[in-house]
Amino acid sequence: MTATRTPAPEADWLHLDRQICFSLHAASRAFNSVYRVILKDLGLTYPQYLVLLVLWEHGDLPVKKLGEHLRLDSGTLSPLVKRLEGAGLVRRERSTRDERSVDVRLTEEGAALRERALQVPRRIAAATGFGIDDIDDLRERLDRLTTALDAAALGETPGLEDAPGCR
Repeated sequence: MTATRTPAPEADWLHLDRQICFSLHAASRAFNSVYRVILKDLGLTYPQYLVLLVLWEHGDLPVKKLGEHLRLDSGTLSPLVKRLEGAGLVRRERSTRDERSVDVRLTEEGAALRERALQVPRRIAAATGFGIDDIDDLRERLDRLTTALDAAALGETPGLEDAPGCR
């Protein structure tokens, strides 16, 4: 049986510890700290690791598509890809289909790094102290949250002024 929580008084809504955005921000910073330690052995930063995850999963991709997967614009993504190219893990090549587009391809070394990276998710899971079911549940809830916030940012859902208790 789930207990119903009494809503906090409106005066408490502006307390830092009541902000879901701050809880997510703090968790993100904590994740980044753990990833920094774990990825050091691979010679990667967390954003570089994310780029490689997408390429390992999907293969060669145009920069634009890679950015869509990572929710990054080309101004943020291009320096990341350049550093990965400098490290010999990816190659950038003009697309043969569309010369305006640049494709990102794993090098042999970048593809081989996948094997060493297999230990990263296990180490991250251990660091959370959560079981696999808890991790799956949290990820699903965060995915739903992201979808709802994306819709709200586009004006597709009611704003806070329509929330219960807000008049």
